[in-house]
Amino acid sequence: MRYHALAADYDGTLAHHGTILDETWVALRALKDSGRKLVMVTGRELDELLALLPTPELFDRIVAENGALVYEPASKEVRLVAQPPPPAFAAELTRRGVERVAVGRVIVATWEPHQDTCLNTIRDMGLELQVIFNKGAVMILPSGINKAAGLRCALKELSLSTHNVVGVGDAENDHALLAACGCGVAVANALPSLKEAADWVTTGDHGNGVAEIIDRLIGDDLNGAAKRNCVLLGEDVQFDPQAARMIVCGTSGSGKSTLTQGLLERLREKGYQFAIIDPEGDYSETDLALSLGTHDRAPSVEEVLKVLDDPDKSVAVNLLGVALEHRPEHASSLLAGLADLRARTGRPHAIVVDEAHHMLPADWAPAAQVPLPAGGMLYITVHAESVAPRVLKTLDRMVALGDHPDRTIDAFAKAIGRKAPPGITSERLEPGHALYWPISRPPRDLVFDPPKSERKRHSRKYAEGNLGKGRAFVFRGPDGVLSLSAHNLMIFLLMSGGVDDATWQFHLERGDYAEWFRVELKDNDLAAAATAIEGAGLDPRESRAKIREAIEARYTLPADKPSGIVDT
Repeated sequence: MRYHALAADYDGTLAHHGTILDETWVALRALKDSGRKLVMVTGRELDELLALLPTPELFDRIVAENGALVYEPASKEVRLVAQPPPPAFAAELTRRGVERVAVGRVIVATWEPHQDTCLNTIRDMGLELQVIFNKGAVMILPSGINKAAGLRCALKELSLSTHNVVGVGDAENDHALLAACGCGVAVANALPSLKEAADWVTTGDHGNGVAEIIDRLIGDDLNGAAKRNCVLLGEDVQFDPQAARMIVCGTSGSGKSTLTQGLLERLREKGYQFAIIDPEGDYSETDLALSLGTHDRAPSVEEVLKVLDDPDKSVAVNLLGVALEHRPEHASSLLAGLADLRARTGRPHAIVVDEAHHMLPADWAPAAQVPLPAGGMLYITVHAESVAPRVLKTLDRMVALGDHPDRTIDAFAKAIGRKAPPGITSERLEPGHALYWPISRPPRDLVFDPPKSERKRHSRKYAEGNLGKGRAFVFRGPDGVLSLSAHNLMIFLLMSGGVDDATWQFHLERGDYAEWFRVELKDNDLAAAATAIEGAGLDPRESRAKIREAIEARYTLPADKPSGIVDT
């Protein structure tokens, strides 16, 4: 379920001539019976409104005074979103001849044509207030307070995101409400400007239009009604993070991390919540999400879910503290907890499983029992065929990067029991380029921009962790008589200061350092810097110093690193 709540205006939307009709109440109860939340968002003062509602407790929250306060009917608690103007303001309006001045807990309201007097009074008194119009009403509120601001406060209390809410209204002051929601709807009697801004306009007016929305919500969850919250996957390719089920495949250094980070940046900009299952600690110091876990301790599922209780927070779950053979079990527990949270709240909107071939490997039998959310899934891997078949069967699109994209797509197609599309190039795809295959349609070129801020490469995995025997750098020397393994950058720098010049120069001239940085550390920038140093004709002392500088410019090494690393 995508939409977990309906946020509806009162006058002109739920109500006609100030009254909600019986048939509209029936529809509202059906919405609640579907498991969704109901929020009223109105410009009316609270006491005036409550006198009109026979059953206000049907609403989970009432946002009144055009966003200035939130009322919880079950507890009858009132929470102000902003401080009211000074009492002298309303008195001054009256003194200047403004008629029918109404003073709420926060709002001060009157009617046209007194808007100019209100603005002049605000200016003359030096107050930070704004004027909002509503079909002849003139509402004065603290700066920044509108229906969207009040709705966000109410949703935070309900642990919901605006992306999972449908907003409906009819008037000028409903623009902010509709714009804030995942889907904005105008009833048939709405102002033309609001209809133009809405994702959908009902055929029915007032409460009949609201009932129409509720019928569709219960029927198909407003499938396809809103496209506003898609993000760009790449040039001219839209991506719906709550619906897509995608796998990104490519050889080491192909740009999988670049594409993924750029996408995550755009998700954050749009206010989406995401969770990253991060087996190698690549996101441990990213500013995109709160990182949980260290190289020697994995976070519990409860810790992860506690962070995600706040719709404004995303999380990266570092599993370096879990032994490789136990990571699938840990990942399955995380996915179960995330799937349950998603079912209750629609969040996190996107779940990223990095190194999916380790988290949900093809030969891991329990993968068949792992609960997988219906949408909003992104898997990152080198070889798609190494991922559990049950995962592959859920996918609706894939992205291929790096060397031999024809082989990458062919292997994926065979793994899901389909025929690979014809005409796929075998040539290596350039950085920033990929092939995008929506499985029901032909593949197309995908051009993607690098992330705005390069991922911070201060991961302890590379600086002081253990990359494993197969990924260590081995100093062998020109005669192959050495076998000195560096399992991380700290050890690499220590060894680089201790090996003889012939051994150092042997690997430098072969380009081994740049290759290790690119393939095993997946750091193209460091690899490029090393390549430039390798071709600069420096003596061993100079090249050692330059390689060390390049590493230390990109990574935070332990504070207690051996002094031998500093002076070689």
